[in-house]
Amino acid sequence: MNTASTTSPIPLPLFPLQSVLFPDGLLGLKVFEARYLDLMVSCLREGRPFGVVALRRGQEVRRPGEPVEFEAIGCEAQLLEADSTEPGILHVRCRGGRRFEVVDSRQEPNGLWVADVRYLDPDAQTLPTEELLGSATGLANAIRVLKERNQVPFLEPYRFDDAGWIANRWCEILPIPLAARQKLMELPDPLVRLKLVDQFLRQKGILQD
Repeated sequence: MNTASTTSPIPLPLFPLQSVLFPDGLLGLKVFEARYLDLMVSCLREGRPFGVVALRRGQEVRRPGEPVEFEAIGCEAQLLEADSTEPGILHVRCRGGRRFEVVDSRQEPNGLWVADVRYLDPDAQTLPTEELLGSATGLANAIRVLKERNQVPFLEPYRFDDAGWIANRWCEILPIPLAARQKLMELPDPLVRLKLVDQFLRQKGILQD
């Protein structure tokens, strides 16, 4: 069970998506709905984060009368940059921050979801055990190949001595179902997360014994 690092809930605007954001992950968004354009402008002006939660039911684009359900554990997003190449559309890049637990949520008149959240303790920086070093080497090789294709989806610095960072980056690029990716993000023990990822890599033949 994750441990909440804050005792009193803190209000946080939410951006429900059909994806999972991990701490230190890179998220690109094409924003065009008015509720989210207003949110991005507010976050840029005030330098504050918003929360990303994975959808369990409903769509990313608002549909009147359609119920929306999202996961109770999410990850905050810090805006890195924003660019508008055409009217009414904003392209943003964000970095994943702290994980949080939704205590309560409500939808404002403009459709924006706002939650009261408690932040969870971050992963302890933990060295990968000897049997998991292949995951670190494999990720370094994957990054090298992606760099050659100008397709690196990760933010520097690269932390190959951090089990949680290694596991999170693999989770972002492997073909894992959304529900499984969510469960991996929620795990409080980075070594357990990396061990599960390592098992998946070996089952798929990506890593060899």
